[in-house]
Amino acid sequence: MSCVHAGGGDLEDGEVLAAQTGMMYGEYLQLDKVLSAQRLVSAQDNRPVHDEHLFIITHQAYELWFKQIIYELDSVRAKFNSQDLTLDESQSLEILRRMNRIVLILKLLVDQVMILETMTPLDFMDFRNYLSPASGFQSLQFRLLENKLGVRQEHRVKYNQQYSRVFGDDDEAMRAIERSEQEPSLSQLVQQWLERTPGLEVEGFNFWGKYRHAVQQLLREQHETILAETSEAMRRHKLTDLDKKKEVFDSIFDPSVHAALVSRGERRFSHRAMQGAIMITFYRDEPRFSQPHQLLMLLMDIDSLITKWRYNHLIMVQRMIGSAQLGTGGSSGYQYLRSTLSDRYKVFLDLFNLSTFLIPRDFIPPLSRHMKSTLSISQDTGAQNGDDSDPSPDAVSDRSV
Repeated sequence: MSCVHAGGGDLEDGEVLAAQTGMMYGEYLQLDKVLSAQRLVSAQDNRPVHDEHLFIITHQAYELWFKQIIYELDSVRAKFNSQDLTLDESQSLEILRRMNRIVLILKLLVDQVMILETMTPLDFMDFRNYLSPASGFQSLQFRLLENKLGVRQEHRVKYNQQYSRVFGDDDEAMRAIERSEQEPSLSQLVQQWLERTPGLEVEGFNFWGKYRHAVQQLLREQHETILAETSEAMRRHKLTDLDKKKEVFDSIFDPSVHAALVSRGERRFSHRAMQGAIMITFYRDEPRFSQPHQLLMLLMDIDSLITKWRYNHLIMVQRMIGSAQLGTGGSSGYQYLRSTLSDRYKVFLDLFNLSTFLIPRDFIPPLSRHMKSTLSISQDTGAQNGDDSDPSPDAVSDRSV
């Protein structure tokens, strides 16, 4: 199909488009560079291996998606790290949209492993020797992604801490890694945000005091119920379980115990941030806590999906090279990858463990009239925290403080 050019003569549609826009599809996407970036190393011996092309394409796709995740993550961190310590509703919605985009990309990456699994171990063996010493451990973008999320150096397995050995000759890469370790991570920024959760103030609603009182009453009632048991053996068994439950709750109420758990790597969040996360979880149905609760869910989704990606990668490696061979970059291969599946790599580990501190709905401290009003308004108008004592009937309960 053609059309008549204003100056006379026929031009194809593509030429008209080029004349109108000045840029073609391939030029805009720089496809000449992207599509010519698949260099089969096996071809250097004039024996190109068919599946090496798939291997390259898949890993290049991973790196492109890593780049997009970092792009989204940096923008979210910038919003959290703004001078204005409050996030209005429009900012919160944008953060949720970008975090959800990261989650969807990670889901895609988890499933992408299956495409590599269409390659058999013998197919991989045909070109594996050409890869050494290249290794996934050398993916700078994945290291930056982990650091920006909040994976700390001391939580990594020993082999995974050796950045300088891998990137030591690349000054730019080392500077990027150092910056990512020095800048506030998403985990740090989320904690600072949680620490400002309205209602934690002792002079205001004092959620933590009310919650502690509710837990104490719950444990007392459970203790009385256990004492009514007719079986001595059952009584002892349940009392032992109750003592363990009390010990778990004590670990969250005693700041020194919590700090000790953080120092051992068993917890990540500050004590105040944990308080905010628990409060948001309890009152997630309140309008002002709806978006914060969604964010906490997305943070867990990110951790879960990265763990699933690690697991799928681990299974693929075992399938391709077994459990005994070393990785192409000199790691212990399967054994090293298996070690990265532990909780030490979960950035938002404390959010997964929040269910440990849940109590029945009947024991959740009721919101006072002022606090109910505070959580019912939009975040951009804000509410001033003041004296939250409320003697009104709707705030009185046999379990309120």
